[in-house]
Amino acid sequence: MSLEIPFKLLLLFSSFSFAGVPAGAATTGLGSQYAQLLPYNNQRTSHFFNVKTFGAQADGLTDDTKAFLSAWNKACQATGEVDIMIPKGTYLVGPLKFAGPCENVSKIIVHMKGYLKATTNLFKYGDGAGWVEFRWIEGLTLTGGGTFDGQGAKAWPYNSCSTDFNCKLLPTNVKFLAMNRTIVRGITSVNSKFFHMALVECKNFKGSKIKISAPADSPNTDGIHIQRSSSVYFSRSLIGTGDDCISIGQGNSQVTITSISCGPGHGISVGSLGRYKDEGDVSGLVVRDCTMIGTSNGIRIKTWANSPGRSAATNMTFENINMENVTNPIIIDQAYCPFASCTPMGPSQVKLSDIYFKKIKGMSLSAVAVALECSKGIPCQDIYLEDVHLELATGEKQVTSTCKNVRAKYIGSQIPPPCA
Repeated sequence: MSLEIPFKLLLLFSSFSFAGVPAGAATTGLGSQYAQLLPYNNQRTSHFFNVKTFGAQADGLTDDTKAFLSAWNKACQATGEVDIMIPKGTYLVGPLKFAGPCENVSKIIVHMKGYLKATTNLFKYGDGAGWVEFRWIEGLTLTGGGTFDGQGAKAWPYNSCSTDFNCKLLPTNVKFLAMNRTIVRGITSVNSKFFHMALVECKNFKGSKIKISAPADSPNTDGIHIQRSSSVYFSRSLIGTGDDCISIGQGNSQVTITSISCGPGHGISVGSLGRYKDEGDVSGLVVRDCTMIGTSNGIRIKTWANSPGRSAATNMTFENINMENVTNPIIIDQAYCPFASCTPMGPSQVKLSDIYFKKIKGMSLSAVAVALECSKGIPCQDIYLEDVHLELATGEKQVTSTCKNVRAKYIGSQIPPPCA
């Protein structure tokens, strides 16, 4: 289950204000270890900030939060290109809020080689806050092969979102708010208390070679959640969680997801949509060349019944997706209910149109491999299935399709057969 988060709530997380520091502060103590980390270039003017220079102990026991924030504050006040070093070691930190704008900085590269452990004291976090947040920054690169460990096992028992519509949201591992020109590469996130990675109001975001892991029964541990963002690209990543590997929330445009291995988890989802008033439309989504392994869903579009306002999800393509023992390979659910029971008062007001499922193949654990349940209030339009080949994993019988409030259009071979 992916819970859509109101944008205003996401911008009220910070309990810190970052006072400026005089520009021109120099960082000393750079050893030969950085010669391998950063190639020498006499054409480049950079400022280097090492969290250990600011007092980080990296022993896994000492709270290193202040050292990280001090390093960031100095870096944000520098001029030109900035490099922040997090050397190997285990750091107990958080919550951390790295805020811009860094007005005179052209690029910030965070070389994260360390292992960051989140504090397990939930009283230190706000409702729905991030453990590590980056906000209002231009030109951030986060790389280095390091790990964010949310230590979520101690927090998961306090997650009530499966029964409470207005549940208190636990912290996300890494959150990006109102960012532009961001690169995340070669980073690992494990055992987040809630979502592993969240993007809100971001533009020009590229993520690759990301590893995300949490137990299959961990609640709401979505791998990557994207909301109100544009020009987003994720590729070549491994995601296994207790919820959606990737969830595309409301207000997104021009999002591309490619070469993702997903499982365990709930697959790659659009939604849930239609829960809140004044949600933005979703358009220009491409998901291709992905593999689902043992997930409960493959490709899923989910919208709430009884939507408080109208919105749309259109121009979406899902192509060359391999299903390996997936329970629901293709599913549109416009009566989405993540709770034990729901009493919908009316149909979903989210219009779905111009959606393409192309070259979807593999094994289904369910006899119903394609389930298209659209809204009776606004039936789906222009739903295309092209060259779909799904077989029942047991081999006992042929899989089937079900359709409600939609007349899908079929191209090429179809297993299961089209809806009658």
